[in-house]
Amino acid sequence: MDTGLRKIATFVEETHVEGGRAAERPVTMVVVAAILRNPWAGQGFVEDLRPGILRLAPLLGAAMTRRLLMVMPAERIEAYGKAAAVGVGGEIEHGSALIHTLRFGNLYREAAGGTAFLSFTNTRVAPGALLSLPMIHKSETGKRSHFITATFQVADAPGPDEVLIAIEAADGGRVHPRIADRFQDQAEIEAAARALR
Repeated sequence: MDTGLRKIATFVEETHVEGGRAAERPVTMVVVAAILRNPWAGQGFVEDLRPGILRLAPLLGAAMTRRLLMVMPAERIEAYGKAAAVGVGGEIEHGSALIHTLRFGNLYREAAGGTAFLSFTNTRVAPGALLSLPMIHKSETGKRSHFITATFQVADAPGPDEVLIAIEAADGGRVHPRIADRFQDQAEIEAAARALR
């Protein structure tokens, strides 16, 4: 099946020192980005995006997940996310259509052993734009240490009639996390409210 795929780019970043202090263990982030022809390019406003979603999302999800797991095995993944960046000739909805479907996200979530939703971003950019891909812990959504972001760029993508789709993973959170989880904040707020009664 023709997916319109032009290229796949894989980025690996290891952080060994943060804030002048060495990490107890390096934190690795991996991004896999697929650049493909926007399936709705040149068609004007398309009311029903479903046929394109059904045709492409499962193929992209499976191929990109396989690629990411070759670099970072599922048992190492602690945080994850996804992103879509549409070229300037497309609608943000075109990128969203390809990643905001269980036919894409479930393949990655299940392979990574996650239960949390995949953190995400959708945007429209020119080629070579710096992209930020947010992540959260794959099963503990309030774990702030894993509110992290992978940043990358592809010099020639996305072209005006292309879509860049990405998934990302990290084998840890921020190198030196020192802020409370959302759960602790909630408990403190509830305790303060009770004290005021």
